[in-house]
Amino acid sequence: MSVDPPVVDGVGAALRGVNDYWRSLDADAIERGEHRGFIGGMWDDVGRLQFEVLKEHGLLPEHRLLDVGCGAMRGGVHFVPYLEPGHYCGLDANASLLEAAQHELAQIDCLDRGARLIADSDFNVEKFGEKFHFALSVSVITHLYFNHIQIALSKVARVLLPGGRYFVTFFHAPHAACLEPVPHEPGGVVTFFDHDPFHQSFEELDAMAKNAGLRAELIGDIGHPRDQRLIVFHAPD
Repeated sequence: MSVDPPVVDGVGAALRGVNDYWRSLDADAIERGEHRGFIGGMWDDVGRLQFEVLKEHGLLPEHRLLDVGCGAMRGGVHFVPYLEPGHYCGLDANASLLEAAQHELAQIDCLDRGARLIADSDFNVEKFGEKFHFALSVSVITHLYFNHIQIALSKVARVLLPGGRYFVTFFHAPHAACLEPVPHEPGGVVTFFDHDPFHQSFEELDAMAKNAGLRAELIGDIGHPRDQRLIVFHAPD
């Protein structure tokens, strides 16, 4: 399995300095498992949670899944063995995390299941040359400005099959333009309107969904250990 070289202009260049997600992990750090903490920890809990949520919403082995912000395979270690070979595609801005992803897949003897990984910080999901039944972003828009969320939604919309769905976790704000910090329990995270970690209201995400030709549906509480909520963006049938 090879990892394409990353794109570092556009959205990626604009987001450098917003957080430390751009730090590259070397082979020794990956061997020590540092990537598991680097992507937010809670490896088992959040990995299993996203898998179970998508299964509850109809994910079957024959479906094709796009994991936007797949990181080091916290969810992928569950999805790759479940889906038919070649049906998992993962995109992430940090190429070293995709090296860690290969390490994790090797640990569960899944390197031969055709998972496709691309390093790209501009959400260029069309590089896969596929259309998808399901797409997923866990703990991604929690680190993005509004304009970059719009880019992600618009680009993912282009690769969803008719009736396809894009599942996204986010920190919920009580109203649009919520300029005040918002505390979240469980987890003790405090989120902000203008810097990382970011919160958004459903109304704001719904407006961006409409701009991308998608319909937003709030699922809400899924038992996320840091109080992230779930929204689903539906492609037209």
